[in-house]
This record gives sequence, C-alpha cells and structure tokens, in this order.
Amino acid sequence: MKTITLFYLADCPYCHYARRAVEELVKEDPVYGEVKIDWIEESARPEIANQYDYYYVPTIFEGKKKLYEAHPSETYDDCKKHVRAALDAVLEKAQ
Repeated sequence: MKTITLFYLADCPYCHYARRAVEELVKEDPVYGEVKIDWIEESARPEIANQYDYYYVPTIFEGKKKLYEAHPSETYDDCKKHVRAALDAVLEKAQ
C-alpha cells in the first residue's frame, strides 16, 4: 500500500475541501481507498511540517515529492481535481 502525507489546518476551508474530495473519490472508486493518507495537522506537529517545503495547505507529498499544494481562491472542483491527480500518480507507481 502506498502512503501519502497530507498537511492541513483544522480551520482551513481548503483543507475541508481536500477531506471532502478524498471521501467522495473513495465513494466514486474504492481503489482510491488503497492509498493510505497520513493526515498531519501542521500546527499540532510543527516538528514534522518544518521538514517539508510548502507554504499553503492542504499540501500532499509522496515522500518528499510535492504532488499538490492548494492556492488561495481555489474552488472545490479545483481541489478535487488535484487530489484525484495526486492519488492517481501514487496508484500508477504502485502497479
């Protein structure tokens, strides 16, 4: 099983988009559930977050490779598209 790291902040609306997107994607296609997501709340785990290069949340990494970093004013549909692409990239490597 492949693992990704997803940094978020509890009160961030874009991070809520990412969580919703993951839930919807798994419902749409259970194969997305095969990717283990290590959800890290950056303010609660700064010792981990500080080891990665990003500015905005949510941000998804596979190892130290950044797969997605949100941007201000991103829509839910934008977020879901990027989350799907990140999960697809990890699943492709697993094959």
